[in-house]
Amino acid sequence: MDRVSVFVVFALNGALYGSWAPRVPAISAQLHASPGPFGLALLCLTVGMLIVASLSGRLVERTGARAAIAGSTLLSCVLLPLLGLAGSVPALGVMMFGLGVSVGAFDVAMNIAAVGAERRAGRPLMPVFHAGFSFGGMAASAAAGLAAAAHWSPVRHFTVAAIVVVVTLLLVVRGLPRAVPRQERNQAGPRVAPARRPVLWLLAAVALCSAIAEGASADWSALLMVTEHGMGEGSAALAYAGFSLTMAVTRLGGAWVQQRLGSAATLVAGAVLAGSGLVTAAVVPVPWPAFVGFALAGAGLAASFPIALSLAGAAGRRADDSGGEREIAFVTTVAYSGFLIGPPLIGGVAQGSSLSAAFVLAGLVAALIAPAAVAAGRARHRELTALEPAT
Repeated sequence: MDRVSVFVVFALNGALYGSWAPRVPAISAQLHASPGPFGLALLCLTVGMLIVASLSGRLVERTGARAAIAGSTLLSCVLLPLLGLAGSVPALGVMMFGLGVSVGAFDVAMNIAAVGAERRAGRPLMPVFHAGFSFGGMAASAAAGLAAAAHWSPVRHFTVAAIVVVVTLLLVVRGLPRAVPRQERNQAGPRVAPARRPVLWLLAAVALCSAIAEGASADWSALLMVTEHGMGEGSAALAYAGFSLTMAVTRLGGAWVQQRLGSAATLVAGAVLAGSGLVTAAVVPVPWPAFVGFALAGAGLAASFPIALSLAGAAGRRADDSGGEREIAFVTTVAYSGFLIGPPLIGGVAQGSSLSAAFVLAGLVAALIAPAAVAAGRARHRELTALEPAT
């Protein structure tokens, strides 16, 4: 039951993002906002996520994943309809910041719950849970398109979406893990701060590179297809659609691949696939190889973020099978910075050279996942070796 509940809450998290993002044009028109200030308001979401991520590990450690997920989801569902009621760009920025805080806490808590489910199952499951996020986002995006076609206002659409999310959460919340009482925790051995552990920095590098490459595909793929490959806007949108679909489908089988190849080999293979896919999309002038390149990139990046978080949780595991909250929060915090770094990085290179050159850079960033994954495995091995005499 806990695995089903965790999968559903991942889908709900994806649905929250997939509900509001496609309605950005409608909100912008409603506020009569110019691109610059409106972009800053949207950036407040990422800032809120980045700030809360570093604090969420301690919160979940104290309250348990169930309470943190329930609280953050309910707060998100209160804030979501308010986006449609924003009367000015500054008001929208405040609400986006609040939504970022609630969704960021939700994100960390659900990944902590997922690591607990993995431990109880005794096998990799994290890529499958993240497939739930992908499919939830795709379903919500499709629903947002239908709402826009039916001329629903953002506030009406967001209110209905929030009600659906709350009702679904109530059906599965009892299957989520509760907090381990402090007196029952096995605290044997000193707790080293995550920032002092090389393995966590390397896992964070894996997640960061994945976030930058994924963000580049989300924000710039359609523009690349239009400006560099001469596609129309409607056809160009299929590039990111293919990226998202292959990512979601690959995540369903990612746990099976991870179990057979091992975490490091899966990350290395994915990095090679993603890097080559993005470079192909950038340098081959014919449109159809670019579509294939983005599809390959989605498949290659599918397991990077889930496996990095799973390994971070394993690095914080205690003898009583609890632990990992702070380690997951640390890796997530560094990864979120990729959503701040990525857009200006790609845009700056495109401004100074070309969008094709920017995507070659994105491919190289994706390829860096491979050496970071190998180095993380070696760092973890050194940690375990150092513990053996004490054990």
